[in-house]
Parts: sequence; structure tokens; C-alpha cells
Amino acid sequence: MPSSQAPRHIHLIGICGTAMASLAGMLQAQGHRITGSDAGAYPPMSDQLAAMNIPLLQPFDEANLEPRPDLVVVGNAISRGNPELEYVLDQRIPFCSMAAMIHDEFLQQRESLVVSGTHGKTTTTSMLTWIYEVASRRDPRFAPSFLVGGVAENFGTSYRVNPDTRPFILEGDEYDTAFFDKGPKFLHYFPDALILTHVEFDHADIYADLAQVKTAFKRLVNLLPRRGRIVAFDRSDNVTECVARAFCPVERYGFEASSHWQITNFQPGARSRWTLLRQGQHFADLELPMAGEHNALNATAAAALAAGQGVDAESITEALRTFRSVKRRLEVRSEAHGITVIDDFAHHPTAIRETLRALRSAYPGRRLIAVVEPRSATLRRNVFEQDLIESLTAANEVVLAAVFKQESIPAEERLEPQRVVAALNQRGTPAQLLPDADTISTTLAPTLQQGDVVAILSNGGFGGIYTKLPAAIAATRSAESTT
Repeated sequence: MPSSQAPRHIHLIGICGTAMASLAGMLQAQGHRITGSDAGAYPPMSDQLAAMNIPLLQPFDEANLEPRPDLVVVGNAISRGNPELEYVLDQRIPFCSMAAMIHDEFLQQRESLVVSGTHGKTTTTSMLTWIYEVASRRDPRFAPSFLVGGVAENFGTSYRVNPDTRPFILEGDEYDTAFFDKGPKFLHYFPDALILTHVEFDHADIYADLAQVKTAFKRLVNLLPRRGRIVAFDRSDNVTECVARAFCPVERYGFEASSHWQITNFQPGARSRWTLLRQGQHFADLELPMAGEHNALNATAAAALAAGQGVDAESITEALRTFRSVKRRLEVRSEAHGITVIDDFAHHPTAIRETLRALRSAYPGRRLIAVVEPRSATLRRNVFEQDLIESLTAANEVVLAAVFKQESIPAEERLEPQRVVAALNQRGTPAQLLPDADTISTTLAPTLQQGDVVAILSNGGFGGIYTKLPAAIAATRSAESTT
């Protein structure tokens, strides 16, 4: 299923976003010449772009658009005032959004399998993709194309385009599409089958309230054809409301006895095990090398959708047993001197709570320190302040960084870290506010003890803390050994 377009020079503004970098690779695989620009680059996507030999131009500048590209893809983080965007508009260079490009270039005449929800999208998409990959060993028709919002470790990449098969698995993001298209990205993907994990208030910068979030998901559900299928989480009134008027079959999954796909006999730990029932009948005994009920739910959703599309239980079982997670999802960044440093992308209070619960299960009896950067548009706002406090009480200690680019959030809407720290201390969870990665690393490292688990929670680069903290730990231990 090759591209219908002749090779073009396509420039991506904001290329270091996870999906944008993936799109760059997909377009290059289609034979197009790709360039891109961004204000700042950090792993893992900067590494992926370098490995693909795609030029990354920094910073944004009109000169990056010379020679004139045939088409410009404008990332959703790009707004009016960006010098490249202004040049594109002045010169009338053709442009489009990332989501529209994905639909036009890759999804037509394919089977679109979309994973949506306010939590768990990236992990669930990666699980579903790996299930299809394992199934393709028995039946080549299942060989997937995919687009994941992170680096899927089973593949070592966030994307693949398979020209000869129909399944295309992609993460459906509810965030807006571009400066000229304020609807959610996932409305461009026209699913043939859909997973809906959770629906909560999120992205307070673009949604006024939960009602608006639910409206977005209802619009997505309304795109499913009658022949389609929805796999939806069962322990959520919001999800129930969003799928209530679907024109296609809806299969619920979870721990409820009434679930179409029911998790039973769940055994927590660093490796999760459970039995999956399909309409009350044994389907498979599953094992996942990840901790946490939320990951068992993610795996069950992926298993349910795959089974409904014809994938056999043996392939599903083997795939989940050998699943290797996603970069920045409970990723161990350092294990030295008896101290484990974990990197996780959690950037919503619910995700933080589930991440800390999973770490409690994976590392029982060990002291858990949460290091949190309020970086996402959600976490930087005070509307989530009480929920954040509640979620962080699951840690033994908390270190909170300053609000990222706090000047971009109106003062009356901005999270007040001092209030969070004071509330945690009042509840008996020791907490402190430290301004940046350097201060956190040098302050925290001398206090860490053998057996400690440090969970770094941010959806960005966090000032390089993922390398700075392990280096500070090593320096502290070295200094101790010489005294």
C-alpha cells in the first residue's frame, strides 16, 4: 500500500514531539525528503531522529525553510508568532497538521485500530502492536504498521510502516490538532476498532471541564462504523456515558463479574499474573513482566481488541509474557549502590497514583521517594492541586520541583508547589520544594540509602535529572568510600 504521492520535500515544525518525530520517520520510509526544526531536543526522540539521519534544525528560523519545501507539517505545539509558521503563512507554502497527514498518507485503505483514553494509551498501543507482531509469525496478514507515543522497546522505535498488510495500530490523542484545527487529533483517524481506557478531566489548557472532555470522546465513538467494535473499561461512569450511543458492539473489560472480558485471580508483583475470562469462559492465563493493576488492565484491553480481530489466544499469551514496555514507562534508569532510579512519564494525578502503587507492588518493603516536575499543562494548574496531594501520599517522601515555565500559566490558575509541600508534610508525608534538577540531585543523593527506590515523574527532559541524579549518587558513594 504505497503512498499515492510522488516524493516530496516535507518540513516538520516541532519535529521533536514524540508523534512528530515518528511521522518524520514514516514519511522518510515512504520515500520523501524530510527536514525538521525545534526549539530544543532531548532523548528519546532526538536519538531516534539522529539514527534516521533526519536533519534537526535549531532554533526555529525562517532560514530553515530554504530551499522552499513542498509541504510543511505544523506540530500542535506551534502557535502564531513562531518565525517559521509566520514565514509559511506569508509565503503561502502549503501546510497541514500531523493528524491530517497521518490519515491522508497512511490510513486510507487500511484497518485503523485506535487506542484512546486519558491514561494508558502509549503502553496499551505498544502491547497491542506487539501482540500483532507475534501473531504475524503464525499469520503474516497480522504484521502491523504502527504509531506509538513513545519508543516501544520490543521494536526499538515508535513507528513502522508495513506496505503489504492492512492493520495500522495507532495512539489516539485527545489533545488538539494544530493552531488552525482545535479539535482532537483522534477525530482524523476514523477507527475500525477502538480501545477506550479511561475518561477523566485532563488538558485543562484546552478543555474547560470534564463535560468538554467527554464530548470529545463521544465524537470519537460516533465515528465507528456499525461493523466496528469498541473495547471499553468497565469501572468508569464517564466511559459508560461516552460509549452509550455507539452504533457498533461495545465490549467492556476489567475486574467486574459482569465484564465481557474479566480479570480474575490477579497476582500482583514485579510480574503480574491473572486469568482472563471471555463472557465467563476461560480465555487465557496471562503473565506480564510489569507491575500494577493498571498495566494488567492495559494488557487486557489489548488482548480483547486483538482477539476480536481474529488473533489467537496463544499469540496473545506469548506476546504479553515477552512484552518489554515503553521508554519512560516505569523504566529503570539506574541501579547502583543499592538505589534504584525509575523514570516514568506520569503527568496527571491519577497516573502518578497508579505509578506509585505499581512501584509499591514491584518493590515491596522499600522506601519510595517521588521526585515530581509539574511540567504538563495539566499538572501546572491548581485545579488538580488536591488530587496531586492525594496521589503523592502513596510515596514515603516527596521532592517537588518548581513549576515548569510558570510564567506561561496565569497566576490565578497556577499550581502553588509550596501549598502541595505544606499539605503533604501536614499529612505525615515528608516533602520539600527544590527548584531544579541540579539542586534536587545534589540535595537528594546524600540522603539516599541502600534499598531506596526513586521515582522521577515528568513528561519532559527535567533538566537532565535522569543522568544527573545517578551521577550525584555515584559521587556521594565515592566520597564516602574515601573518608
